Amino acid sequence: MISLIVIPVVAAVVGWITNVIAIKMTFYPLKFKGYPLEKTPHPAIKGIGWQGIIPSKAGKIASISVDLLTSKLVDVKEQFSKIDPEIVSKEMQPTVARLSKNIINEAMSSQIPRIWKVLPEFRKKAIYSSAAKEFPLVTKAIMIEVRDNITELFDLKNMAVESLVKSPQLLNELFLKCGKNEFVFIQRSGIYFGFLFGLVQMVIWHYYPAWWILPIGGLVVGFATNWLALKLIFEPINPIKLGPIKIQGLFIKRQQEVAIEYAKIVAGNIMTIDKIVDRLLNSEHSNKLVDIVKQNVLNGVDKTAGFHKSIIQISAGSETYDAIKQIAVERFLEELPKSVKEIFDYAGEALDLEYTLRDKMSALPPEDFVDVLRPAFQEDEWILILVGTALGCAAGFLQLLFLL
Repeated sequence: MISLIVIPVVAAVVGWITNVIAIKMTFYPLKFKGYPLEKTPHPAIKGIGWQGIIPSKAGKIASISVDLLTSKLVDVKEQFSKIDPEIVSKEMQPTVARLSKNIINEAMSSQIPRIWKVLPEFRKKAIYSSAAKEFPLVTKAIMIEVRDNITELFDLKNMAVESLVKSPQLLNELFLKCGKNEFVFIQRSGIYFGFLFGLVQMVIWHYYPAWWILPIGGLVVGFATNWLALKLIFEPINPIKLGPIKIQGLFIKRQQEVAIEYAKIVAGNIMTIDKIVDRLLNSEHSNKLVDIVKQNVLNGVDKTAGFHKSIIQISAGSETYDAIKQIAVERFLEELPKSVKEIFDYAGEALDLEYTLRDKMSALPPEDFVDVLRPAFQEDEWILILVGTALGCAAGFLQLLFLL
């Protein structure tokens, strides 16, 4: 009798262990551990060893996950339209005023040192004053062009995917935190389902104690506990009523809670203002931004110079004046990454990405919402089920040895 009772108990333990291992194998280790091989039967198999499925397929999984972000949650043009160029200009005015004065001194001292040295102080102050008024307008004009052409200057998907690929731990965190309840359920369900299947095994073994019953039963337990747990997380997508009971995928029921967690992670670690600005300044599209800055700075220098432009061209030549303008452009571009930090706080408040993400995700239909977590399981899911199946079968053989 005791030997029979052991069967469902062992089945419950096997169900729990296989599900715990399945979760661990999904996310860890971050890097391949073992002996790599040049040729393997499947891309997911890199050798004798293991790398978490998500870290090993970070690029593909990140791309699938980010598709939801870019297609359903964030409209880049709409989002950037919230930034007011007038406020940006005012925020940067003190920094731009100091920068313009430094640029003027550097350019003039470099290209027309004698003229600049003997130029009356009141003339210099007039130029400084003109620059202090004109360059904030340059900043505003640049911001307007950036805002109006943001889709050509900024690729949100590439930025988000690269950020997640560079940090597999962040990709793991996105899934682990959003699906924390579901992963606990997967582990515990292994015990419940394993025990139930074990009861069936026990009855069959009692009436038909063939040697293959327990190994096959263990195989079924290992397979079924993983498969059922994954099914119950996402299905049914839409609620089904059975009398007073409403049945729906466990993950879908937590949409509001997940939306808060997802928005916090994405806004705080992936779509941060500093990363967005860095992407604007240092990407394959940054040449377009440089052209926008260059043209507006050149116009700003002409307006700042006013009638002094003709004096410089007559006394030092047009080439010298052009060199002064070029110095202004180069120095402005050089200081741009530092000076733009002045607007980080305002830009963060204006974009309010966390609220936008939370609000839009909360309103997603269930069939779209499941894509937040589903990529974590869809990629090479068969490997996890196969591992659970193999472990269950091995446990069945151990049971057989114990009973015999």
